[in-house]
Amino acid sequence: MIIRPARNILGALRLPGDKSISHRYAMLAGIAAGTTRLRNFSTGADCASTVGCMRQLGCTVRDENAVLEITGREPLQEPAESLDCGNSGSTMRMLSGILAGHKFPCDLHGDESLSRRPMGRIITPLRLMGAEIAAFANDRPPLHIKGGKLRGIEYKTPIASAQVKSAVLFAGIFAEGATAVEEPYRTRDHSEQALRAFGAELTRSRARVSLRGEQKLHAIEASVPGDISSAAFFLCAAALFPDSNLVIEDLLLNPTRASLLDILKMLGTRISVINLEERHGELAGTVKVEYAQLSGITIEGGQSVALIDELPVLAAIAPYTRDGIEIRDAKELRVKESDRISLVARNLRAMGAECQEHEDGLSVPGGQRLHGASIDSGGDHRIAMAFSIAALRADGDSEILGADSARISFPEFFTMLEGVVER
Repeated sequence: MIIRPARNILGALRLPGDKSISHRYAMLAGIAAGTTRLRNFSTGADCASTVGCMRQLGCTVRDENAVLEITGREPLQEPAESLDCGNSGSTMRMLSGILAGHKFPCDLHGDESLSRRPMGRIITPLRLMGAEIAAFANDRPPLHIKGGKLRGIEYKTPIASAQVKSAVLFAGIFAEGATAVEEPYRTRDHSEQALRAFGAELTRSRARVSLRGEQKLHAIEASVPGDISSAAFFLCAAALFPDSNLVIEDLLLNPTRASLLDILKMLGTRISVINLEERHGELAGTVKVEYAQLSGITIEGGQSVALIDELPVLAAIAPYTRDGIEIRDAKELRVKESDRISLVARNLRAMGAECQEHEDGLSVPGGQRLHGASIDSGGDHRIAMAFSIAALRADGDSEILGADSARISFPEFFTMLEGVVER
């Protein structure tokens, strides 16, 4: 994909459904009584992997007239073949929690990228609950799970991970007694909101959430708000050009996910929110973003946890700020679909920027000019999209290698981007 420099970002967008919510709704629909109907379900390949796995587990799935219908079954059936999670760590980790509560054995595998991602973080708590789980060398996929009778546990996660929390809570649905998860930093709460929407009772106290076991779930009807992690690329693009004016409608504004808006405001971007509403515990609204001179910021601690998906694009636009952006406490970026810290640094340097790579983040000075370059996405969708935004203000054209990786989360990205770029 060739990205040419832009003059402005103008227009209005309505984005495909949030990926995180779509994953969770599809999984819980598969174990809920009745038929769940979902509008604006994510169009990404990762969420398609989740739906495919639920189909393999015996759920009836129909996708007609822009409504995804999933009829749950109790219990799920033993799959005839290994469950294909594709590139989706969310699918493998969270679905493992549900499978831990079923008595049949099954295998889960993924593509080359997923096969390098660590699974010990979910294996440890699920084993404590009574499931049998085996992994490949160094706790990497594929996984073999034989579930059964589970017991509730009190688990303190060594890392802040919504996927780990979700896997334990999903297993807790089937466990005897209560299950509680305590995190070092509070992570996105889509699993808690989704469980409540499907009829489960939970309690929360700061960074601790608990769930009573052996609860029954019931089908819902829902419209998934637009994906805010996908919106991040457009919001950052609009922040780069003096005459930009961009509106994004029906966008997810969950407080545990909307930290990007706070960061952009702190950098100086003018952002307004209208038409705010709540659906199944999730906030959604219309966001308008306009240019203002970007200053600089340090992102660390809980902010880095909350912004883990948006950090690559913030780093990619950091050279265009006045004072630069420093990112710390984000070591998790090294075990995503790629080593995102290393790839961001490499591609910034390819575009002529100075930056310093840390074990847990990056320091990118501001006030720099970038030139067009050949960008190595490493097959990582967020790197491909992040540097497409950086390329819009570079001098000269840039080539994004592996641009088709965007289909993992956002197949429409390049078409939508072209629709709001003014040249």
